Amino acid sequence: MQPIVDVSPPKWHLGHTTWFFEEFLLVPHLADYKRFDDSYAYVFNSYYESMGKRVVRTDRGNLSRPSVSDVYDYRKHVTNAMRLLLGGPISDEIKPIIEIGIHHEKQHQELLLTDIKYILGNNPLQPIYRDKTDEVLIESQSHEMLSIEEGVYQIGYTSEDFCYDNEQPRHRVFLEPYSIASALVTNREWIEFMDAGGYENVLIWHTEGWDWVQKQQINSPMYWYYKDDQWYNYLLSGSQKIHPDAAVTHISYYEAFAYAQWKGMRLPTEFEWEVAQDKFQWGKRWEWTESAYLPYPNYQKPDGALGEYNGKFMVNQKVLRGASIATAAHHARSTYRNFFHPYLRWQFTGLRLAQSL
Repeated sequence: MQPIVDVSPPKWHLGHTTWFFEEFLLVPHLADYKRFDDSYAYVFNSYYESMGKRVVRTDRGNLSRPSVSDVYDYRKHVTNAMRLLLGGPISDEIKPIIEIGIHHEKQHQELLLTDIKYILGNNPLQPIYRDKTDEVLIESQSHEMLSIEEGVYQIGYTSEDFCYDNEQPRHRVFLEPYSIASALVTNREWIEFMDAGGYENVLIWHTEGWDWVQKQQINSPMYWYYKDDQWYNYLLSGSQKIHPDAAVTHISYYEAFAYAQWKGMRLPTEFEWEVAQDKFQWGKRWEWTESAYLPYPNYQKPDGALGEYNGKFMVNQKVLRGASIATAAHHARSTYRNFFHPYLRWQFTGLRLAQSL
């Protein structure tokens, strides 16, 4: 199923991550390798223009074939071939491709879960996926504003371990003094915003955000619904009453901005977030920032098809920092730059307030 363009069918994720290893590693680097099916190069390409034709993103839901079992056979075929490739000498040329392939699959593990939630959460029967107890996030630390002094700070990744190209090069930024919330905005606070007419107050919205609210008839976060004088939300473990002390989630940048305006505050920039991140808990929600997704100073896009991975998306999107409960283990880091269009909210997104001093 593909209910909206941004949500891919689960089996497509399985096929696409397999395609990545086949096309970037096995075809060019494993002698005598034979593709599982020649048509899969077309079926499971995502956005890599330099890798040939592909199924249009909106049409992934039309792929009644290959079947799920066919896709698992494809994965087994590629896994066995990867064992052969990794069983011999591994050249310096393919090491970074193997590494990015692993992290690419971790990204799709997260997308797989959030896409499944969207598919089930928009089913009128609201079926249960599984018992996932960590989806309701109640932070243990106190809610306060943390002050950060003005100064020149270093931004970007420094370790020799893996990072994406958009996290480098490391560079300096000057920050004016500011404060940043120690905790995420809660459902209780969001309901206060709703009760105060936040979704009807044109003065706190960007023009694009206001148009989005009007056209889509948005009046609450995604997966919320009102029943018997009570707000409920859909979780992977089933529907339940809104927990007032849990962090609000599944909100767009437009909503996050409007809420901050309503509070007389703002969202932090991605640089303010990175500088302050060791002073608060993070990692359970992707946090919207006020920063546009742009290249760092002296950024160089990698050569070849892998140069399409991040660089070509650096326009018309907002940066999110942190991670979420759906993020794969050992995939989160303080310099990670996620990015989405400002109207999207099917990921586990939340917000943290900031204020200039």
